[in-house]
Amino acid sequence: MTSIGRTQLETALRALGNLLEARGLHYEIVLIGGGNLILRGLVSRPTTKDLDLLGEWTADGIKPMRPMPEPLRIAVVDVARTYGLASDWVNLGPESLLELGLPDGFTERLERDDYGGLVAWLAGRFDMVCFKLYAAVVQGPRSRHLQDLYELHPDRDELLSAARWTLTHDPSPGYRSLLVDTLRQLDVEDADASLD
Repeated sequence: MTSIGRTQLETALRALGNLLEARGLHYEIVLIGGGNLILRGLVSRPTTKDLDLLGEWTADGIKPMRPMPEPLRIAVVDVARTYGLASDWVNLGPESLLELGLPDGFTERLERDDYGGLVAWLAGRFDMVCFKLYAAVVQGPRSRHLQDLYELHPDRDELLSAARWTLTHDPSPGYRSLLVDTLRQLDVEDADASLD
């Protein structure tokens, strides 16, 4: 899969929005993941593999988009062909985030970017701390997620708040043990006692 930098991401999103507008379509999507971090300038890594689409933004909250609406999927593929990107350069992120619940205040921290027929709502920094901590625990200390987490510079309170949120997604003793180990790597020494 091709790596995509910030300028190319913005160009491709603009092209996608223009194409949707030309086809009389309009979508408002919520983005998370590494592409979101790069677009918001929150990490120094230059590229990502894709954009993770969490769901559709509506006035009533974020709704699932699985499967991706066919007109949107076709437009994503058409832009991919034009710009030499993977056909799934925009794809559906982890659905469990919507099923099990987003961090409190998630929608208030979203940042809006308009691209014609596409509005991209970018997840906030604290929410990305939550998602990256969860992913770092699940995928291990060598994953890209832990490095992203370091670059987000969360303080102790943010890490503990994020950790408590992750426990709502996996309350198992095995997960908690890995979570405490990950928090220790992030210099939260008393994590186990502080999570109660």
